[in-house]
Amino acid sequence: MTAEGSTLAWEWELLAGPATITEGPAWDGSGLFYTSIDENEIRRYDPATGEITTIYRDSGGANGLAFGPDGSLYACAGTGRGIVRYDTAGRRSVLADRFEENRLNSPNDLAIDTKGAIWFTDPRYGDYHDDRELDHDSVYRLTPAEDGEGAWSIQRLTTDTTRPNGLLLSWDERTLYVAQSDYAAGSVRQLRAYPVREDGLLGAYAALHDFGEARGIDGMCWDDAGNIVATCGWELSGPGSRIAVFGTDGTVLEEHAVPAGRPTNCAFGDQGLTTLYVTTMDGRLYRVANTGRRGHLQAPAGTPYRHGG
Repeated sequence: MTAEGSTLAWEWELLAGPATITEGPAWDGSGLFYTSIDENEIRRYDPATGEITTIYRDSGGANGLAFGPDGSLYACAGTGRGIVRYDTAGRRSVLADRFEENRLNSPNDLAIDTKGAIWFTDPRYGDYHDDRELDHDSVYRLTPAEDGEGAWSIQRLTTDTTRPNGLLLSWDERTLYVAQSDYAAGSVRQLRAYPVREDGLLGAYAALHDFGEARGIDGMCWDDAGNIVATCGWELSGPGSRIAVFGTDGTVLEEHAVPAGRPTNCAFGDQGLTTLYVTTMDGRLYRVANTGRRGHLQAPAGTPYRHGG
């Protein structure tokens, strides 16, 4: 921990689980949406009542979630192999499931820019390799039609990633941060920063942090100081399962051990956005009510809850 790190001890509250893998936390302004991948559900935790409600079923193995500026919920359907939108009335539409006529691998995580374009990662983890149609694991951008009605266009942005996972777009949208998290022998696990060029393509990346043989970053979010709050680590090597806070130069500012389970993703929420919610590989949902940090949401913090399922 550097002098910039907080010395505040985190108190972890278990809200759900253990069960099967949870992912994709996204704050809607008054509650937390998250996914249960194996159960094919998108759920919502209400901090006012403590209740967890299934909002959408048959989610196609939804993984990462993000709210758009219009209040729609966007999801990476991992086993469904597409990017899906749920509008505020709960209507579901598939925005993309192919690149150059081949099915996507298993969309994992996403970020939405101020123009409504969706940046997403498309790795192929686990037991899904037997039916893959693409010979690469890449980062893409989906751009809506100018009239808002036509088909979305898809563009491949990386040719140097294997198993890209979590990603974040800088506030000025000039840098894309990508977790390169490949666990095959001889592969690399890095936090990378790609400059976004004027033509919208990506320049050569800078490796901000190398995790060596340890598990790298899965998911990440912003705090309002412009730092990256990331889920990373495991019990097999390195310093263990934890939340790490990185400066955008890769400096590790702070680390907090996760009490159980490998963390998969995180998001700030609650009043003032000072609570951090964390999902895990073994199906837990945690929150830390006082992190000493405040979150920064990509979608408007006041996005009202209107989804009905």
